[in-house]
Amino acid sequence: MCGILGINFTPESNFSEALKLLQNRGPDNISTKQIGYNYFGHARLSIIDLDSEANQPMCFDDLLIVFNGEIYNYKELTQDESLVCKTTSDTEVIVRLYQKYDTEFLKLLNGAFSFCIYDKSKNRYFCARDRYGKKPFYYYSSNGRFIFSSTIKPIIQLLGFTPKLNKIALSQYLQYFTPLTPNTFYDGILKLPKASYCVFENEKLRIKKYYRLKTYKRIYEEKIALDMCEKDLIKSVELRMNSDVEIGSLLSGGIDSSLVSTMYANLSGKKIKTFSVGYEGYEKYCELPYAKKIAIDIGSEHYEIRFKKQDFIDNLDEVLDAIEEPHGDHAANPLLHLMKTIKSVGIKTVFSGEGSDELFLGYNNYQKFYDYYEFKKTLSNEQKKFLKLNLGTASSNTKEIEYLQRIFNDDNLYNSFGEIFTKLQKAKLFKKIPLFDEPVEKSDCIDWMSSIDMDIWLGESLLSKVDKICGANGVETRNPFLDFNLVDTVFSIESKLKLGNTNKYLLKKIASKYIPQEIINRRKKGFNSPYNEWLMEEFGDDLLIEILKANQSHNLFNELYIKELFLYAKENKLKQHTYALWLFSAWYNKTYASTIARSDTQIQQ
Repeated sequence: MCGILGINFTPESNFSEALKLLQNRGPDNISTKQIGYNYFGHARLSIIDLDSEANQPMCFDDLLIVFNGEIYNYKELTQDESLVCKTTSDTEVIVRLYQKYDTEFLKLLNGAFSFCIYDKSKNRYFCARDRYGKKPFYYYSSNGRFIFSSTIKPIIQLLGFTPKLNKIALSQYLQYFTPLTPNTFYDGILKLPKASYCVFENEKLRIKKYYRLKTYKRIYEEKIALDMCEKDLIKSVELRMNSDVEIGSLLSGGIDSSLVSTMYANLSGKKIKTFSVGYEGYEKYCELPYAKKIAIDIGSEHYEIRFKKQDFIDNLDEVLDAIEEPHGDHAANPLLHLMKTIKSVGIKTVFSGEGSDELFLGYNNYQKFYDYYEFKKTLSNEQKKFLKLNLGTASSNTKEIEYLQRIFNDDNLYNSFGEIFTKLQKAKLFKKIPLFDEPVEKSDCIDWMSSIDMDIWLGESLLSKVDKICGANGVETRNPFLDFNLVDTVFSIESKLKLGNTNKYLLKKIASKYIPQEIINRRKKGFNSPYNEWLMEEFGDDLLIEILKANQSHNLFNELYIKELFLYAKENKLKQHTYALWLFSAWYNKTYASTIARSDTQIQQ
């Protein structure tokens, strides 16, 4: 976990001051380098090669690199005798690969990364992101000016103004928890797509994808599938154990983190540190007993963090500051609390289980929607017409009505696990919906659900939340389930075999060799929390007032529907909708305060 920053013109504001906004991400060293009118900065979290010679910006010949992340297979890559490295860092390996292959080396990298190589001889910026979007890369490109950064704030500071609201991003956020690449909430500040690189040269930017998820099928036997997945996962954990600092492990008590923690403990042969979070007074959300059982089984040094209402309230401003723009995942708050503890213990990097649910079909929604897809196959055109006639004008706040409407309209049936507002609900909310193109469904519904969640729910929502919150505390996560070899293996398994007769069918069989059946067979809870109960107890109607205040300024929403949703939230129903609206409104009111002040004046007049 590091912070990178670069700019191709002399800024009016101080470049070093903008770089300091990244210091939480990289507290071990902060450095800048100027080449002509080009400025580069790096805030370092030292994990591999702790020596100062591995500090960045790193320069070799006519090349400069600033790099955020880890290349897990860098030792394997240096076995190529033509790659002569002066340091033992994974950063230099990237430069040497660029010297040998120019831009065509990214498929060789197994890691989580974003970086920029500046080629002085060509006055070229070559920038890239990892396959699944672990590491962020924001940029601004206009009128020959180019800025890139690990976060949004330094770009705004270097621009010298706050860009206007991107309404497309707002529409995407309310549907998917977060804006979809390339959008951010700030007009003109964009995200480089995952699995892509960009070249800025001759005042022009071009973007190219270097990796696409393969879904062709080659594994049809269960034993082969289990053997290959297990071997890939073990290899993935082994690779991610490469570190010059101690690695901890997040342990929720679910299958994913329990399996990874157990494999890590077994492979390391030492007493590892594990970390769990639970909720006081809300046992239905709490998984601490399950995590403790695994911790005892593997003999870890275990830390239980109990999260209280006051912690949640006290963290709100810090969470809003860390995520920079609205992000609808309420789990950001307890995650922040957990990261503070991990940082205080002196741990810089931890194993985490993201990616397992999307790969191995862990969400209950998958079976539910599979049944919808199977139902759709049974319908004749006449039956679809009947449904359309009887449900076409139905108005309901239950998503099931809309799912049936999608069937007879031949719309995408499944739009990702993290769908908050459906299209019908957005039609009721917005006075005029900002439209955007959505992905087209694959013919294999299982591949579709899994891949769209890898792309949107995981790649856009979960990983960005984790990066922002962990980065704010100088902690990095390592995700064994997101090794591209494992991902490619899982997507090559015949879909019905992968679905099985229970969620995570294949993973549960693998896990049975490592962890107790009590953990494997228990009902999935997910990383939930009593966020709505706490918000209502603390703020009550002030939540609605905050939303209405923002709406008076931007005038995008229908107030009657806002109030209707708020009444549902007070009953602990449709609570995610009001939370997403409130979070956006709190951010909007803070970010565009001058606009709101003018609006308030106009209202008073």
